[in-house]
Amino acid sequence: MVDEESSATEGNVEGTIKAVTGLVKEIPVYEDAIQPVAKEAGKALQTLGRTVNAALLPVRGLVWGIEKIEEFVQTKVTKKLSKVPVENICTPDPAVAGPALESLRYTGHKESLSELYANLLASAMDKETAKTAHPGFVEIIRNMSADEARLLEYIIKNQVAPIVDIKRVLLKQEGEIKVSELVSTLSYDAGLEHRDLSASYLINLERLGLVEIPRDSHLTKADAYDRIINDGSVQAIMNQLNQGGEEHKGDFNKYYVRATVFGKQFSNACVVSRDKI
Repeated sequence: MVDEESSATEGNVEGTIKAVTGLVKEIPVYEDAIQPVAKEAGKALQTLGRTVNAALLPVRGLVWGIEKIEEFVQTKVTKKLSKVPVENICTPDPAVAGPALESLRYTGHKESLSELYANLLASAMDKETAKTAHPGFVEIIRNMSADEARLLEYIIKNQVAPIVDIKRVLLKQEGEIKVSELVSTLSYDAGLEHRDLSASYLINLERLGLVEIPRDSHLTKADAYDRIINDGSVQAIMNQLNQGGEEHKGDFNKYYVRATVFGKQFSNACVVSRDKI
Protein backbone atom coordinates (compact mmCIF):
# COMPACT_ATOMS: atom_id res chain seq x y z
CA MET A 1 0.00 0.00 0.00
CA VAL A 2 2.82 2.36 0.91
CA ASP A 3 4.64 1.56 -2.34
CA GLU A 4 1.51 2.28 -4.33
CA GLU A 5 0.98 5.62 -2.58
CA SER A 6 4.65 6.49 -3.05
CA SER A 7 4.49 5.63 -6.74
CA ALA A 8 1.34 7.67 -7.09
CA THR A 9 2.95 10.65 -5.38
CA GLU A 10 6.06 10.38 -7.53
CA GLY A 11 3.84 10.13 -10.56
CA ASN A 12 1.97 13.27 -9.58
CA VAL A 13 5.22 15.16 -9.01
CA GLU A 14 6.64 13.92 -12.31
CA GLY A 15 3.43 14.83 -14.08
CA THR A 16 3.49 18.32 -12.57
CA ILE A 17 7.09 18.82 -13.66
CA LYS A 18 6.26 17.69 -17.19
CA ALA A 19 3.20 19.90 -17.29
CA VAL A 20 5.13 22.96 -16.12
CA THR A 21 7.96 22.16 -18.52
CA GLY A 22 5.51 21.82 -21.38
CA LEU A 23 3.86 25.09 -20.43
CA VAL A 24 7.21 26.89 -20.39
CA LYS A 25 8.03 25.48 -23.82
CA GLU A 26 4.80 26.92 -25.18
CA ILE A 27 5.58 30.44 -23.93
CA PRO A 28 7.45 32.52 -26.50
CA VAL A 29 10.85 33.61 -25.20
CA TYR A 30 12.30 36.87 -26.33
CA GLU A 31 15.94 36.00 -25.77
CA ASP A 32 17.40 39.36 -26.68
CA ALA A 33 15.31 41.10 -24.03
CA ILE A 34 15.43 38.47 -21.28
CA GLN A 35 19.00 37.16 -21.36
CA PRO A 36 20.72 40.40 -20.23
CA VAL A 37 18.28 40.70 -17.33
CA ALA A 38 18.86 37.06 -16.40
CA LYS A 39 22.62 37.53 -16.49
CA GLU A 40 22.42 40.59 -14.24
CA ALA A 41 20.13 38.74 -11.83
CA GLY A 42 22.61 35.86 -11.77
CA LYS A 43 25.47 38.20 -10.97
CA ALA A 44 23.43 39.80 -8.18
CA LEU A 45 22.66 36.40 -6.68
CA GLN A 46 26.32 35.40 -6.81
CA THR A 47 27.31 38.62 -5.06
CA LEU A 48 24.62 38.10 -2.43
CA GLY A 49 25.74 34.49 -1.93
CA ARG A 50 29.33 35.57 -1.34
CA THR A 51 28.15 38.23 1.11
CA VAL A 52 26.03 35.72 3.04
CA ASN A 53 28.92 33.25 3.21
CA ALA A 54 31.25 35.98 4.45
CA ALA A 55 28.73 36.99 7.12
CA LEU A 56 28.32 33.39 8.33
CA LEU A 57 32.02 32.53 8.31
CA PRO A 58 32.76 34.01 11.77
CA VAL A 59 29.74 32.14 13.20
CA ARG A 60 31.10 28.82 11.97
CA GLY A 61 34.30 29.54 13.82
CA LEU A 62 32.40 30.31 17.03
CA VAL A 63 30.46 27.03 17.13
CA TRP A 64 32.32 24.80 19.59
CA GLY A 65 33.29 21.24 18.78
CA ILE A 66 33.76 18.40 21.27
CA GLU A 67 37.43 19.29 21.80
CA LYS A 68 36.58 22.85 22.80
CA ILE A 69 33.87 21.66 25.21
CA GLU A 70 36.28 19.16 26.79
CA GLU A 71 38.80 21.95 27.25
CA PHE A 72 36.08 24.08 28.87
CA VAL A 73 35.25 21.31 31.37
CA GLN A 74 38.91 20.58 32.12
CA THR A 75 39.76 24.20 32.80
CA LYS A 76 36.79 26.37 33.76
CA VAL A 77 34.57 23.78 35.47
CA THR A 78 37.53 22.16 37.24
CA LYS A 79 38.59 25.56 38.58
CA LYS A 80 35.12 26.10 40.03
CA LEU A 81 35.37 22.75 41.84
CA SER A 82 38.85 23.42 43.19
CA LYS A 83 37.56 24.10 46.71
CA VAL A 84 35.24 21.07 46.80
CA PRO A 85 36.53 17.97 48.66
CA VAL A 86 37.29 15.17 46.21
CA GLU A 87 34.84 12.83 47.97
CA ASN A 88 32.03 15.34 47.31
CA ILE A 89 32.46 15.40 43.54
CA CYS A 90 29.82 13.30 41.79
CA THR A 91 28.53 12.52 38.33
CA PRO A 92 26.04 15.25 37.38
CA ASP A 93 22.43 14.56 36.49
CA PRO A 94 22.37 13.91 32.70
CA ALA A 95 19.19 16.03 32.53
CA VAL A 96 21.36 18.98 33.57
CA ALA A 97 24.79 18.16 32.14
CA GLY A 98 23.66 16.91 28.71
CA PRO A 99 21.67 19.99 27.64
CA ALA A 100 24.22 22.32 29.27
CA LEU A 101 27.15 20.85 27.31
CA GLU A 102 25.12 20.86 24.09
CA SER A 103 24.20 24.51 24.60
CA LEU A 104 27.87 25.42 24.99
CA ARG A 105 28.37 24.60 21.32
CA TYR A 106 26.53 27.79 20.40
CA THR A 107 27.02 30.09 23.43
CA GLY A 108 30.44 29.10 24.75
CA HIS A 109 32.05 32.15 23.16
CA LYS A 110 29.77 34.44 25.21
CA GLU A 111 31.66 34.91 28.47
CA SER A 112 28.60 35.87 30.55
CA LEU A 113 26.62 32.81 29.40
CA SER A 114 29.50 30.32 29.54
CA GLU A 115 30.08 31.47 33.11
CA LEU A 116 26.48 30.53 33.97
CA TYR A 117 26.90 27.08 32.41
CA ALA A 118 30.20 26.52 34.21
CA ASN A 119 28.65 27.40 37.57
CA LEU A 120 25.63 25.20 36.84
CA LEU A 121 27.80 22.20 35.91
CA ALA A 122 29.96 22.71 38.99
CA SER A 123 26.86 22.92 41.19
CA ALA A 124 25.53 19.70 39.65
CA MET A 125 28.85 17.93 40.36
CA ASP A 126 28.99 18.86 44.05
CA LYS A 127 26.99 16.58 46.38
CA GLU A 128 26.32 19.55 48.64
CA THR A 129 24.71 21.65 45.91
CA ALA A 130 23.53 19.11 43.31
CA LYS A 131 19.91 19.43 44.47
CA THR A 132 19.92 23.15 43.59
CA ALA A 133 20.93 22.47 39.95
CA HIS A 134 17.43 22.39 38.47
CA PRO A 135 17.19 20.89 34.94
CA GLY A 136 15.05 23.87 33.94
CA PHE A 137 18.00 26.20 34.49
CA VAL A 138 19.57 25.12 31.19
CA GLU A 139 16.48 26.22 29.28
CA ILE A 140 16.45 29.50 31.19
CA ILE A 141 20.05 30.25 30.21
CA ARG A 142 19.16 29.38 26.61
CA ASN A 143 16.47 32.06 26.76
CA MET A 144 18.83 34.72 28.08
CA SER A 145 21.18 37.07 26.33
CA ALA A 146 24.61 37.95 27.69
CA ASP A 147 23.24 41.37 28.66
CA GLU A 148 20.40 39.78 30.61
CA ALA A 149 22.88 37.62 32.51
CA ARG A 150 24.77 40.76 33.51
CA LEU A 151 21.53 42.51 34.49
CA LEU A 152 20.33 39.61 36.61
CA GLU A 153 23.69 39.37 38.36
CA TYR A 154 23.52 43.07 39.21
CA ILE A 155 19.94 42.86 40.54
CA ILE A 156 20.73 39.86 42.73
CA LYS A 157 23.92 41.44 44.03
CA ASN A 158 22.09 44.65 44.98
CA GLN A 159 18.89 42.86 46.11
CA VAL A 160 16.59 45.57 44.75
CA ALA A 161 16.70 48.28 42.07
CA PRO A 162 14.37 51.28 41.58
CA ILE A 163 12.26 51.65 38.43
CA VAL A 164 9.75 54.26 37.26
CA ASP A 165 7.16 54.80 34.57
CA ILE A 166 6.93 58.30 33.13
CA LYS A 167 3.32 59.34 32.64
CA ARG A 168 1.26 62.22 31.29
CA VAL A 169 -1.38 63.19 33.85
CA LEU A 170 -4.53 64.57 32.19
CA LEU A 171 -5.65 67.27 34.63
CA LYS A 172 -9.13 67.98 33.29
CA GLN A 173 -10.03 64.40 32.40
CA GLU A 174 -8.59 62.93 35.59
CA GLY A 175 -6.70 60.25 33.69
CA GLU A 176 -3.13 59.39 32.80
CA ILE A 177 -1.15 57.96 29.88
CA LYS A 178 2.14 56.11 30.20
CA VAL A 179 4.80 57.76 28.10
CA SER A 180 7.77 55.51 28.96
CA GLU A 181 7.85 52.28 31.00
CA LEU A 182 10.50 50.51 33.06
CA VAL A 183 12.84 53.48 33.16
CA SER A 184 15.94 52.94 35.30
CA THR A 185 19.69 53.42 35.50
CA LEU A 186 20.26 49.65 35.28
CA SER A 187 21.69 49.78 31.76
CA TYR A 188 24.60 51.88 33.06
CA ASP A 189 24.90 50.27 36.48
CA ALA A 190 25.04 46.73 35.08
CA GLY A 191 27.31 47.73 32.17
CA LEU A 192 24.95 46.53 29.45
CA GLU A 193 26.13 46.46 25.86
CA HIS A 194 22.72 47.40 24.44
CA ARG A 195 21.52 50.00 26.90
CA ASP A 196 18.37 50.86 25.00
CA LEU A 197 17.04 47.31 25.56
CA SER A 198 17.09 47.30 29.36
CA ALA A 199 13.28 47.50 29.60
CA SER A 200 12.89 44.50 27.28
CA TYR A 201 15.49 42.60 29.31
CA LEU A 202 13.51 43.20 32.50
CA ILE A 203 10.34 41.92 30.86
CA ASN A 204 12.11 38.74 29.75
CA LEU A 205 13.67 38.11 33.17
CA GLU A 206 10.22 38.57 34.69
CA ARG A 207 8.76 36.15 32.12
CA LEU A 208 11.38 33.57 33.06
CA GLY A 209 10.35 33.86 36.71
CA LEU A 210 13.76 35.13 37.84
CA VAL A 211 12.65 38.60 38.93
CA GLU A 212 9.44 40.22 40.07
CA ILE A 213 8.33 43.80 39.50
CA PRO A 214 5.58 44.74 41.98
CA ARG A 215 3.74 47.63 40.32
CA ASP A 216 1.85 48.52 43.51
CA SER A 217 4.87 49.04 45.79
CA HIS A 218 7.74 51.50 45.92
CA LEU A 219 10.96 52.04 47.82
CA THR A 220 10.67 54.31 50.84
CA LYS A 221 14.26 55.51 51.02
CA ALA A 222 14.18 59.28 50.45
CA ASP A 223 16.70 59.43 47.58
CA ALA A 224 15.97 56.00 46.06
CA TYR A 225 14.69 57.44 42.77
CA ASP A 226 16.82 60.60 42.53
CA ARG A 227 19.32 59.23 39.97
CA ILE A 228 16.52 58.23 37.61
CA ILE A 229 14.49 61.43 37.99
CA ASN A 230 17.55 63.67 37.60
CA ASP A 231 18.81 61.87 34.50
CA GLY A 232 19.11 64.24 31.54
CA SER A 233 16.90 62.25 29.17
CA VAL A 234 14.20 61.84 31.82
CA GLN A 235 14.28 65.57 32.59
CA ALA A 236 13.89 66.37 28.90
CA ILE A 237 10.70 64.28 28.73
CA MET A 238 9.35 65.82 31.94
CA ASN A 239 10.02 69.35 30.70
CA GLN A 240 8.03 68.62 27.58
CA LEU A 241 5.14 67.09 29.52
CA ASN A 242 5.04 70.01 31.95
CA GLN A 243 4.42 72.47 29.14
CA GLY A 244 0.81 71.41 28.97
CA GLY A 245 -0.48 74.24 31.12
CA GLU A 246 -3.82 73.29 32.60
CA GLU A 247 -4.21 70.31 30.23
CA HIS A 248 -1.54 67.92 31.48
CA LYS A 249 1.66 67.52 33.46
CA GLY A 250 4.40 64.95 33.87
CA ASP A 251 4.65 62.55 36.80
CA PHE A 252 6.06 59.15 37.80
CA ASN A 253 4.85 55.74 38.90
CA LYS A 254 7.55 54.46 41.24
CA TYR A 255 8.26 50.79 41.91
CA TYR A 256 11.22 48.38 41.84
CA VAL A 257 12.62 45.04 40.67
CA ARG A 258 13.97 42.22 42.84
CA ALA A 259 14.84 38.55 42.46
CA THR A 260 12.19 35.88 43.09
CA VAL A 261 12.76 32.81 45.28
CA PHE A 262 13.28 30.81 42.09
CA GLY A 263 15.62 33.52 40.83
CA LYS A 264 17.69 33.27 44.01
CA GLN A 265 17.96 29.50 43.56
CA PHE A 266 19.04 30.10 39.97
CA SER A 267 21.56 32.62 41.25
CA ASN A 268 23.02 30.22 43.81
CA ALA A 269 23.42 27.50 41.18
CA CYS A 270 24.40 29.56 38.13
CA VAL A 271 25.22 33.18 38.88
CA VAL A 272 27.33 33.12 42.04
CA SER A 273 30.86 32.34 40.89
CA ARG A 274 31.80 29.17 42.76
CA ASP A 275 35.54 29.73 42.45
CA LYS A 276 35.17 33.02 44.38
CA ILE A 277 33.09 31.66 47.27
